[in-house]
Amino acid sequence: MIVNLNLQGKVVVVIGGGNEALKRIKSLLKEKCQIIVISSTINNEIKNLIKNKKIKFKKQKIQDTSILSIYKPDIVITTTNDKKLNQKIIHDAKSKKIIAYSSDNSELSDFSNPAIIDFDNLIQIAIFTSGKSPAMAKKLRIESEKIFKKLITKEEIGQIKIQNIVREIAKNKIATQNERKNYLNSIMSNKKIKQLIKEGQLKKAEKQARIILRNWK
Repeated sequence: MIVNLNLQGKVVVVIGGGNEALKRIKSLLKEKCQIIVISSTINNEIKNLIKNKKIKFKKQKIQDTSILSIYKPDIVITTTNDKKLNQKIIHDAKSKKIIAYSSDNSELSDFSNPAIIDFDNLIQIAIFTSGKSPAMAKKLRIESEKIFKKLITKEEIGQIKIQNIVREIAKNKIATQNERKNYLNSIMSNKKIKQLIKEGQLKKAEKQARIILRNWK
C-alpha cells in the first residue's frame, strides 16, 4: 500500500554519510522535518547541505544502537556498509516503536521508497515495486515522466494553487462539506478563472475565486 507520511516537525536520523545516505536525505528535504546525519565520514554533497543548514550532522562512529535513546527519532534510516549493524539498529528501532528503513534490506524495513515524478511540489506520482527492483522503478519513472509532462499542464498546476488557497477560506464561510465541494467544483469550471490561470495571472484568478465565495449561498 502506497502512503504519504506527514513528516513535518518529525526527527529523522540517517546513519551513514555516503551516496546512499545522500539519496535518502534528498527525498526528505521537502518534508519540513529535522534531519540528523550521524557518521564518521560524509561526502561533499552532504557537507554542502550541512553548510547551508539544511541538515544537522554529528560526527560519530556508530557501533551500537545507543543513538536511538540519545536522539529519540521518529524515523531511523540505516545506510552503512555493515549489514549486521544495520539489522541490529532496525530491530532495536522496531522494539522502540520507531519507524525504520534499511537501505540494504527491504524486507526488514517498515516502508519502501518509490520513484517519484514531481510537478512543482504539488503533484507526486509514484512508481512502486515494493522494494523488489528500485532500478526498474527508476527506469519506469524516467519513461513515464515524458508522458505525464504532456498530460499535466501549467493550467492544472495553477488550479491546484488556487484551490489550496480558497479551500481553507471556504471552511470558514461554507458550513457543509457538500456545499464546499460544490463551490470548489465551480471554481474549477469557471471560464474566467481558467483563462486567468492560463494567462499566468494567479492573483487575479484568486481574487475572482474570492468574489464567488463572498456571493456564495
